Amino acid sequence: MTATEERKQPRDLRLPGSVAEIMASPPGPKIGAFFDLDGTLVAGFTGVILTQERFRRREMGVGELIGMIQAGLNHQLGRIEFEELILKASSALRGRPLSDMEEIGERLFAQKIESRIYPEMRELVRAHLARGHTVVLSSSALTLQVEPVARFLGIPNTLTNKFETDENGILTGKVVKPILWGPGKAAAVQQFAAEHGIDLKDSYFYADGDEDVALMYLVGNPRPTNPEGKMAAVARRRGWPILRFTSRGSVGITGQLRTLAGIGSMVPVAAGALGIGLLTRSRRRGVNFFTSTWSQLLLAASGVHLNVIGTENLTAQRPAVFIFNHRNQADPVITAALVRDNWIGVGKKELASDPIMGTLGKLLDTVFIDRDDPTAAVESLHEVEERAKRGLSIVIAPEGTRVDTTTVGPFKKGPFRIAMAAGIPIVPIVIRNAEIVAARNSTTMNPGTVDVAVFPPISVSNWTVDTLPDRIAEVRQLYLDTLADWPVDQLPDAALYTRVTKAPPRKRATKKAAKAPAKKAAKTQPRPKGRS
Repeated sequence: MTATEERKQPRDLRLPGSVAEIMASPPGPKIGAFFDLDGTLVAGFTGVILTQERFRRREMGVGELIGMIQAGLNHQLGRIEFEELILKASSALRGRPLSDMEEIGERLFAQKIESRIYPEMRELVRAHLARGHTVVLSSSALTLQVEPVARFLGIPNTLTNKFETDENGILTGKVVKPILWGPGKAAAVQQFAAEHGIDLKDSYFYADGDEDVALMYLVGNPRPTNPEGKMAAVARRRGWPILRFTSRGSVGITGQLRTLAGIGSMVPVAAGALGIGLLTRSRRRGVNFFTSTWSQLLLAASGVHLNVIGTENLTAQRPAVFIFNHRNQADPVITAALVRDNWIGVGKKELASDPIMGTLGKLLDTVFIDRDDPTAAVESLHEVEERAKRGLSIVIAPEGTRVDTTTVGPFKKGPFRIAMAAGIPIVPIVIRNAEIVAARNSTTMNPGTVDVAVFPPISVSNWTVDTLPDRIAEVRQLYLDTLADWPVDQLPDAALYTRVTKAPPRKRATKKAAKAPAKKAAKTQPRPKGRS
């Protein structure tokens, strides 16, 4: 098998439960994709999160909490039915406005639940939507738990339990019947399929609980997800493909120790950087030691590995403006580990008051920009330009803030103006799946492998103020195209990259050209090549 064939092979794999399998399936709304909530789309149980929040806000007394815990245990032990459990929970909320419960659901989603959504499952949902399948979130949870998740994932249909309300929207303490659980949930799915012309024998069902085993028999593509107990046993016996994800599991003591070890390594590394700076009488050498060492230690301690394409482009031309798509707190650390030395960062002013990021920023000469004060922001950018002219590279997120984990936000002009003013190139760093190791607002990182593509330097020597918006749009499109169709050695389209760099089109670099100096290779290659 040739090297080219080896690179193409993963793209052809259509393992059950993979995005490739879904994208190869027949399109159209006659195929249904039914997703359970707790343990399937979301790590853990949203009902437990709701109970914890009510207790924390003193909306639930100790007696009621103990009663709920006891009822939950009795249900797990088979002593009471699910109907009795959900009615007990609902009766405790009698007299509350439904609008209040919906507000609580939205708040809990933003604060607690969004970060628990499995990124792998989100990709599967997106794949089904892209194929035009009828996607349904079918859960025995209540609407206040289900609806925010469905909206976030873009799932248009929900089958869920609902609070009963009076004519004024006040909870009666009951749940609308029939209650969706086990056979009741299976019946609701069958009814929905009949009403929407869905062929269940070609459809998919993703769930983890024993109560959903019957539903697995109804569809042609059962996909037990993080199953335990009976579901896992039946899946093994019948040969159903089992999907397991750990990217959003409980951090636990091991994860906490990893995070502490990574952050704790900052102290000895900083001490080493100080020593080097004093011995060499060069503050920059000390800073370089810190930037090239601590970020890599933090990733290693957190169990994060990088699969990088185009590493030669990191040193092809220095200084440069290194831009990266910003999804979470891990992105800057990943970029710092790649760029290593002789760079400064640019961040928003709010980070300056953060005890960790602010302190690090001051030590590393980070420039904090006040986005609410245009005059001050321009002055800060001029400061960055001067440092770039003195030979320091710039690391900056052109989106200006963290954006949703599956999109690329609008690019601001600042990074590109800096490159033009300093006469240095732009180096795009495309981070594909950082959400695997950290949610958008997470302060900890989970173990995992992040894919990164570093593109050849883009010269801005012939850019003008008039053409700047078009140039920025082309660079952003590079990110969109790359993320839409990985692996990068197949993309982006050569014509697009040529248009951005304004270089004449060239064929792929030959083996002889690959041995040339990095700078020459960067000029002759329209896309990243190689892995490290």
